Amino acid sequence: MEAATPSYQGFRYPAEIITHAVWLYHRFPLSFREAGELLLARGVIVSHETVRQWCARFGPEYAAGLRRRGPRTGDKWHLDEVFVKINGVWHYLWRAVDQDGNVLDVLVQSRHDATAAKRFLAKLMKKTRSAPRVVVTDQLRSYGAAHREVMPSVEHRSHQGLNHRAENSHQPTRQRERAMKGFRSMGAAQRFLAAFSGISPHFRPRRHLMTAPEHRTEMITRFATWDQITGTTGRPAAT
Repeated sequence: MEAATPSYQGFRYPAEIITHAVWLYHRFPLSFREAGELLLARGVIVSHETVRQWCARFGPEYAAGLRRRGPRTGDKWHLDEVFVKINGVWHYLWRAVDQDGNVLDVLVQSRHDATAAKRFLAKLMKKTRSAPRVVVTDQLRSYGAAHREVMPSVEHRSHQGLNHRAENSHQPTRQRERAMKGFRSMGAAQRFLAAFSGISPHFRPRRHLMTAPEHRTEMITRFATWDQITGTTGRPAAT
């Protein structure tokens, strides 16, 4: 059964404007103020705080809708972790993607020991409701300990040179992190990155593998899916 589309009851602006603002913020490395300026250029007057509230309210819901309509999870998972600075303190962003580059899950944690690795693997399997054929990681020892406890029957390949798929997946996040000048709390980072990892990749097909006409056709299809999960019928017209 199809999930219900988001409800916009009680909001002053129409759904087309709200969804366009959320799309702008998650698709491009913009601040809330910059997204508001782009709306202003089309005659829509909103404050940056309104854009922030829209993104907080609808971003996770849109991301969940896109994931439900996304491709089937691949059987080869790439896991990686990178540093992120939260309120001046270094934390770790754990990310898993499949062999096609589809983001499976992200998790922000304060540590990168075996306990943190086990927590991420358990969360990943619960979310995907599946187990992979093989897991590829870098040479962090924590992965080995977590793998033996959480998914012992799955093949584990540990090699720095095999994990470019996951490492490349961090690049859009780095762009956003610079634009946002870091994160203020673990909770805020987790909420944003969970939504961002669901929305941003939807509008980033593997362009280098497509001709220009193929890319345009693919983007038209992806915008149509966006309209369906957001409950709109098209891009907002200028007012």
